[in-house]
Amino acid sequence: MGIGISVFLITLGAILKFAITVDLSGVNIQAMGVILMIVGAAMFVLSLVFLPRRRESARREQQQAYDEGPPNV
Repeated sequence: MGIGISVFLITLGAILKFAITVDLSGVNIQAMGVILMIVGAAMFVLSLVFLPRRRESARREQQQAYDEGPPNV
């Protein structure tokens, strides 16, 4: 789950909401579009919130590997 998937969901939801005019019995395409846009926006926000934490974790692992030095053979 990343920023790319969330942008894809927002785009797909917008297409379903605003561009598709098919009327299917039992399925509301516009409501599905709104739901996909909301889910995509939530995923986008969560991706932005957790991105610095992932970067810090990776940086910490790299620093630890550097401090330990090369393995003794």
